[in-house]
Amino acid sequence: MKIELKNIGKKFSNEWIFKNLSFEFASGKKYAVTGFNGSGKSTLIQVAAGLIPCNLGEVIYIEDGVVIPSDEIYKKLFITAPYIDLVEEFSLSEALDFHTKFKPFKEGISKEKFLELVYMKQETAKTIKQFSSGMKQRLKLGLAFFSQSNALFLDEPTTNLDEQGIQWYLDKVSNLESSKLVIISSNDKREYNFCDQTLNINDFKVS
Repeated sequence: MKIELKNIGKKFSNEWIFKNLSFEFASGKKYAVTGFNGSGKSTLIQVAAGLIPCNLGEVIYIEDGVVIPSDEIYKKLFITAPYIDLVEEFSLSEALDFHTKFKPFKEGISKEKFLELVYMKQETAKTIKQFSSGMKQRLKLGLAFFSQSNALFLDEPTTNLDEQGIQWYLDKVSNLESSKLVIISSNDKREYNFCDQTLNINDFKVS
């Protein structure tokens, strides 16, 4: 799978967040999107994932040489971020049942196996609103790591994780399938220092 950013730009009101940005993400590689706080990393991630439109240029998704329509791309990718909420009224068990209706787990990953991998076997009856911020983040990352997808977007992935949780993240992200496209938005080197290539959004600011 490839994601081509062709001369894209995004602005809010009259302020350009970034402009004239061209880049290509390809399967089998891990990419870091870096920049200072508030620079627009999350905005770029959302544009590249098709969650919000760009004001300039275009984002093209290609698989096996065929262009994927933008309204179909959600089937191929997974994005997790601090600003993406879980349904807090669901129990953990209900949340997983709901999630897998739209994004099945990878082959060989059952609901029980998933709970084991995220260390939540004893939490199935709890509602998500009872979870700590760290547990919610581990659950979101677990869904990202163990659901079927061709491309994975991780925006500030270790937010709210303690040291043990960070080590869990590093272990899981390093053991993803070699064919998967992974894009990590962060300014914490621990989250991305294993990446193959870096895109610094500061290089595409309008002076």
